[in-house]
Amino acid sequence: MDSTLNDFFMQRCLELAAMGAGHVAPNPMVGAVLVHQERIIGEGYHQQYGQAHAEVNCVNSVREEDRSLIPLSTMYVSLEPCAHHGKTPPCADLIVAQGIKEVVIGCVDTFSAVAGKGIEKLKQAGVHVHIGMLEAACRKINRRFFTFHEKKRPYIVLKWAQTSNGLIAGTDGAPVKISNEYSNRLVHKWRSEEMGILVGTRTAILDNPQLNNRLWTGKHPIRLVIDRELKVPRSHHLWDGSIPTIFITAAAAEMHGLTDAIRVDFQQALLPQLLHQLHQRQVQSILVEGGSYLLQQFIETGLWDEARVITGATVLPEGLAAPVLTKAVKIHRLELAGDYIDFYKQAH
Repeated sequence: MDSTLNDFFMQRCLELAAMGAGHVAPNPMVGAVLVHQERIIGEGYHQQYGQAHAEVNCVNSVREEDRSLIPLSTMYVSLEPCAHHGKTPPCADLIVAQGIKEVVIGCVDTFSAVAGKGIEKLKQAGVHVHIGMLEAACRKINRRFFTFHEKKRPYIVLKWAQTSNGLIAGTDGAPVKISNEYSNRLVHKWRSEEMGILVGTRTAILDNPQLNNRLWTGKHPIRLVIDRELKVPRSHHLWDGSIPTIFITAAAAEMHGLTDAIRVDFQQALLPQLLHQLHQRQVQSILVEGGSYLLQQFIETGLWDEARVITGATVLPEGLAAPVLTKAVKIHRLELAGDYIDFYKQAH
């Protein structure tokens, strides 16, 4: 089969994988297609954490009249099939049991429970395995997953909105309407794609945010609030119990009626402690929404992966300056009804 067709079928795997965004973490997003003589006879993706993986859904989707073709087909899968028993049986075993003789894999799974074991199991069963098809794209779609396992911390997305003259809030720190309704809806989509959303004390108190994705669909992120002395008023949304909320504090949680908290030493570097504990809790990604001081801390320590900066048409005569992004590469600009949204990645 020529390389153009190989690329086409792997690209379809990626399209399918992306449909699992916001639903499968901390598992990776994976898509699979089954091809017989250049015709797709089955396809599937990992739809929900704890449920069937892409390979299983792919095989199950094959119509009855095509099932005899399964052993004569090639499976394309965007990520190495698992070889271990987790919440579901090993997908490598399924491929072998179905008699599939050829598998094209986008990239190796570096998670220690897999890490080449699925490929080795397939090869030992006589399956012809091809590795590295659209590898960069296959790694990119699961950049949160790979960062979590390889760097031992959550994948970090920074986000803020600034006025056209580079301010993030008024002089008193009070929130100012900067972005439009379309950008606001997009932000809620972003929230649905991350496992956690983080704010600092000042933002929590002044903005009284809900930190949910009410303008979009999907699961709400876990609310993460840095509040050293638990100053956020009990009347604020963050105490309403509507969404799992974790306070990062030095206070004795049990004395304040907290059901969950992360204790840190504020005399030491905060972010490494916090990210280590979030990694231990399997929080694979976080969206950092402010305020300016907290965002700047992530920037200055180099503990970030993406930044998304919304610049609105609003102009303020004076106010709180927006964070200054350093060691960044702009990768994309989106115009949305007068707002400009710039996407950055960290320069290495």
